Amino acid sequence: MDAPILVTGGTGLLGRLVVPRLRVANRQVRVLSRRPHQDEDGVQYILGDLGSGGSRVSQAVEGVSVILHLASGNKGDQDTTRNLVRAAARLTVADDEDDPALGGSGPGAPGTGGGAPHLVFVSVVGADAVPQSYMRSKYEAEQVIADSALPWTILRVTQFYDLLLDSLRKGARSPVLPVPGGVPVQPVDADETAARLVELALAEPAGRVPDLAGPHLMDSGTLTRTYLRAAGRRRLMLPVPLPGVLPGARALKRGALAPEPGSTFTAGTRTWEEFLGTADL
Repeated sequence: MDAPILVTGGTGLLGRLVVPRLRVANRQVRVLSRRPHQDEDGVQYILGDLGSGGSRVSQAVEGVSVILHLASGNKGDQDTTRNLVRAAARLTVADDEDDPALGGSGPGAPGTGGGAPHLVFVSVVGADAVPQSYMRSKYEAEQVIADSALPWTILRVTQFYDLLLDSLRKGARSPVLPVPGGVPVQPVDADETAARLVELALAEPAGRVPDLAGPHLMDSGTLTRTYLRAAGRRRLMLPVPLPGVLPGARALKRGALAPEPGSTFTAGTRTWEEFLGTADL
């Protein structure tokens, strides 16, 4: 029997899509969660917090072949990722003070892992280009993984349709809907992201793979108008230019939240309009 796959963030938006796909692939799944859950067929839940590390995190990584690291917060991703890497490293390196997964010179060449679990991390497009705390923490988490001796794969993705819809629904409660001006976006479907992550988890470690984005590049105004039309709502759209003093404003206007023009990336097929056609608006 194949070793289980650990999913951090397995009860979140993306995790709830990834776990069933892993089960369809006939893989046993282990989910690290900060809240207690009842075990299900083929899915074991372990109560633990990546933020504090500790024995529960070590228990979660023990015996797994793959770690799908989906857990995310508004800040501190680099710290939780470091705790996860340390826990995985301790199972494969006897001397923690000479731990190659933490930048030491222990046995095994960097990136080979020497029997360590394959760590698959989902990051965000623009992580290294937008000087905001959330993006910076994602980029620093990438560096923690890349500097480790664990075998790894990193996939950067654009914003999920679901999260944009949630923001638009909240904004549409008011008769005037502010719309950030001049920000190109290329959002992607969360389920297509889950499918890609499972594909990567079941494959060999690949390092940094091409980014994943939606099929269409659009501006915030187009995104908002399409939502209002689909929802049958009439709102006054108020263009709000991004102030130059806002951290990352220039990068956002240059399109840092979408794949760079001319770059190689994987494009999803489900459009924003198709997503809205089945969503609770």
